Amino acid sequence: MLVYLRLLKESFSFAMNALRNNKLRTLLSLLGVTIGIFSIIAVLAAVDSLDRKITKDLSSLDKNTIYLMKFSFGPSDIPQWKREQFPNVEYDEYTYMKGAMTNTAQMGYQIFTKRESIKYDSKTVSDVNVVPVSHEFIDIQGLEFEKGRFYNESEANSGATVIVLGDEIAKQLFENFDPIGKNVRLYGKRFTVIGVLKKEGAGLFGDSNDTTVFIPVNFLRQLYGDSNTTSTNVIILKPEKGIDMEAYKGEISQKLRSYRGLKSGEIDNFFINVFSGFTDFIDNILGQMNVVGWIISGFSLLVGGFGIANIMFVSVKERTNLIGIQKSLGAKNRFILFQFLFEAIILSVIGGIIGLLLVWIISVVLTKVVDFEFVLGIGNVLLGTGLAALIGLISGILPAIAASKLDPVEAIRTGM
Repeated sequence: MLVYLRLLKESFSFAMNALRNNKLRTLLSLLGVTIGIFSIIAVLAAVDSLDRKITKDLSSLDKNTIYLMKFSFGPSDIPQWKREQFPNVEYDEYTYMKGAMTNTAQMGYQIFTKRESIKYDSKTVSDVNVVPVSHEFIDIQGLEFEKGRFYNESEANSGATVIVLGDEIAKQLFENFDPIGKNVRLYGKRFTVIGVLKKEGAGLFGDSNDTTVFIPVNFLRQLYGDSNTTSTNVIILKPEKGIDMEAYKGEISQKLRSYRGLKSGEIDNFFINVFSGFTDFIDNILGQMNVVGWIISGFSLLVGGFGIANIMFVSVKERTNLIGIQKSLGAKNRFILFQFLFEAIILSVIGGIIGLLLVWIISVVLTKVVDFEFVLGIGNVLLGTGLAALIGLISGILPAIAASKLDPVEAIRTGM
């Protein structure tokens, strides 16, 4: 064991000498490994960071949550002209479905509407995402509050002028003052602030709750009626855990078809969008990003491998005399083989560490500049180091074998 530790130390010394004596040649040869490790670990770190952010953003939503609406989340076999004729889901349908559906933990009603401006005294925040929803939304979405509360069933049903502010909206309007109980103006009406949400950070899919305000859906219905063509309505259903989703979707279809009076043979004029379909789509994109990262880095690692092999062949040639002396003093072939293999691995790992260091620096800079946390996890660090070591091992095999098979007499004569 001590022999191999000494051998590792000598190999490290030889590798450092190669870097010192032939800086440009060695660094250019290591560049391929550095770029390869940087490419794959940067992509994997970005994908991991996105995955963490998505998981955090969507953690409050059950993957079986269903959005019942006139549009589809994904591609559809129904022609676009026909889809555009589908009616909006209505509040009356929501109240009917709420009483008719079984195995449902929560059901809410939401209107997607245009953005508005909100005012407090002389301050105005424009382009605000207004979310009119029923009171069940807090249990479906799992909103977290910095202070205050969500509106209750009575306030929601009566269309009370109460409002819940996102963190960023509250700070822009009230700065460091407590907004609870204060009045803001929206849609030309005074709304009383009853809650402020916890800071969430930038959203990956557009607006985050930080730049959103929530109001009772019935306020907007009373203001514009149920035939507003500029809005899209949705019934959100959260089924009970452990149920058969296909049977549940079948029940939704049967109940709504019956309410709308659709005849046998007529297609559904609504879409049952399951949230898991959206998450599967995101997972597929992340998977494709991983594949692209591996392909790009594969070419760089291949070039890096040839670079390491080139260094080692030159090193064998330069140290032919030394190899002959070592063998004449009793060094076994295995000793020479491991000496050059270790040196190749060390050089490759150095290139890999430089690549990892670059990823870490960029992740720190981007985390500070952009409102998004880039994470270089220990798993990716170990993967990068392991890949670099593997490239070194593969690249160093042929030079190491060539060195170990040198005849000591010929090696000493050649090196003189």
